Amino acid sequence: MNVIREIQPKDLKRLKEVIDSTGLFPSELLDEMTNDFFTNQNTSDIWLTKEIDNNPIAVVYFAPERMTEGTFNLYLIAIDQKFQGKGIGSEMMTFVENLLKEKGNRILIVETSSLPEFELTRKFYDNLGYTREAVIREFYQEGEDKVVFWKKLNI
Repeated sequence: MNVIREIQPKDLKRLKEVIDSTGLFPSELLDEMTNDFFTNQNTSDIWLTKEIDNNPIAVVYFAPERMTEGTFNLYLIAIDQKFQGKGIGSEMMTFVENLLKEKGNRILIVETSSLPEFELTRKFYDNLGYTREAVIREFYQEGEDKVVFWKKLNI
């Protein structure tokens, strides 16, 4: 079975492995980050996974930007390293964009690091038609800028 669905608490252990396989994000933050999604029935956070044969191999997390109308921010996307380069990241992003469009949202923002190990991540968003909208110098730490990507959804 090959499906994209909302994450469930039973997925967390496996999703931490997925995140750890990328080496780009601290998986120990996952429990706290997903808490509102699992405990607040009115949450606007969206957490999805792609599973193949009942095994989660990807995770994506996005939520509305506060004090905006129809603007979402993608906070996390991770594809198990064994499945990278097979179009799954693009499939997940297309799913997210279509879901947001269907609900009448306008813009998706993605923020990432300027460090060399994130070069493939930045190229990924370039290839998906995102615009490099801004660079906030030394945002994460000295020598590490935030690169902000932007895409209009309702065109």
